[in-house]
Amino acid sequence: MELYETEEQQVEALQKWWKENSTSAMVGLGIAISAILGWNYWLDYKKEVNGKASVVYDQLLKDVNESKNTEIDTISKQLKDNFDSTEYANYSVLLQAKTKVESGDLAGAKELLQNLANQSNDLSQLAKLRLVRLYLATSEYEKGLQLIGQVDKKNIASFEGNYDELVGDLYVALDRVDEARTSYEKAIRDGYKSPLLQFKLDDLTAPEKLESVK
Repeated sequence: MELYETEEQQVEALQKWWKENSTSAMVGLGIAISAILGWNYWLDYKKEVNGKASVVYDQLLKDVNESKNTEIDTISKQLKDNFDSTEYANYSVLLQAKTKVESGDLAGAKELLQNLANQSNDLSQLAKLRLVRLYLATSEYEKGLQLIGQVDKKNIASFEGNYDELVGDLYVALDRVDEARTSYEKAIRDGYKSPLLQFKLDDLTAPEKLESVK
C-alpha cells in the first residue's frame, strides 16, 4: 500500500507541475522546434544559393579561359549583385582583377582589389598582397609599404612570409638595402619558402662578399 501511495503521489505531483508549467513548457518546445526548422531552412537556402552561384562562376571561368573581357565584367557584376554572400563573388573579383592586369587596366585592377581588401573575409589578405604587388609594379613603393603597415598582424599568420618578402622587394626598389636584407632574413628565419627569396638575399650580400675577398 505504501508503494501505491508513493506512486500515486508522484503522479499527482507530475499533474500539478504540468498544470502550473504547461504553458511555458509548450512555448519553450515551440521555440526549440522553430529554431530547428529555421536553421534547417537556412542551410537549405544557403545550399541552393551556393549551387546557383557555382553555375555562374563556372561560366566565368570559361570566359576567363577564352579572354572574353566584356563577359567577365558582366558575370562578375552578376555574382556581386546576386550572390554577394558567397565566396564565389569574392573569387570573381580576384579573377576580374587578374584579367584587367593582363589587359593593361591597372587602375581598374587596383580599384577591385582595394574594395576586396577593405572587407573582412578569407580573401581580403590575398587581395592586399596582390594590391601591394601592383603598387610595386607601378613604382608606388611607399603606398605598398603604407598598406602593409596597416595590416593587422594578428590576422596574417599564414601570410607573414609573403608580406616580409614584399617588404624586402619594396625596400630594394627604394634602394634601402639594409632594411630589405632584414626583411628577407626574417622571412627565411620564420621558415617561409619562396623560389627566389634566397636568390634575392644573396644578390644583396654579394657585394659584401666581394669586398671581404679583396
